[in-house]
Amino acid sequence: MDNISIVLRNRNEGEFIGFAIQSCLDHFKKPEIIVVDNGSTDDSLQTVNLFKDRAPVKVISINDYSPGKSINLGVAEASNDLILVLSAHAQITEMNLDKVIEGLKHNVAVFGNQIPIYKGKKITKRYIWSHFKRNVTQDMFSEIENRHFLHNAFCFYNKSFLLRHPFDEKLSGKEDRYWARDMIKKGYHFLYNGKELMCNHYWTTNGATWKGMG
Repeated sequence: MDNISIVLRNRNEGEFIGFAIQSCLDHFKKPEIIVVDNGSTDDSLQTVNLFKDRAPVKVISINDYSPGKSINLGVAEASNDLILVLSAHAQITEMNLDKVIEGLKHNVAVFGNQIPIYKGKKITKRYIWSHFKRNVTQDMFSEIENRHFLHNAFCFYNKSFLLRHPFDEKLSGKEDRYWARDMIKKGYHFLYNGKELMCNHYWTTNGATWKGMG
């Protein structure tokens, strides 16, 4: 068993959340799945329930949603110290857990590569997607955004650290970048591993990253 809890933020992600959870089961042994649901009205929660015979699954409802609040809530409910924050419309394709664990010894977060997929088509990595290259770098800095760049669609943390340094619950988006800024100011580091950690990030009408908000 891999002692990992996976936090997925969900609002009407019925089209892809099954792919997200299945990819977790493909790459981890008996992970704990925590779905933080923001008033879904589609069949996404029925899809989540299909996996209860494969892994421990918790569904938590959230009111007054914000990205940071939903992550903080999921982390608080986690049974394990190792946390993966994964978008409900992302699908893990490449994984090296040993490298994640090694990376978290010297960094407060480790995030992976993303392939943007629009209606089944892999698209050119422009704008925000241009950050995701096949390399490894510490404290990634975005020339596009003129600030440090961390992304919560596919990012690992330790619960013990996040409980001491939670995400800002007042922000409507980019909570990851502001958190990275604050951690850098406090003398911490974060790691991007685009060589050994990879996911497909699918377009949805709810996708904050696709709207330029995440």
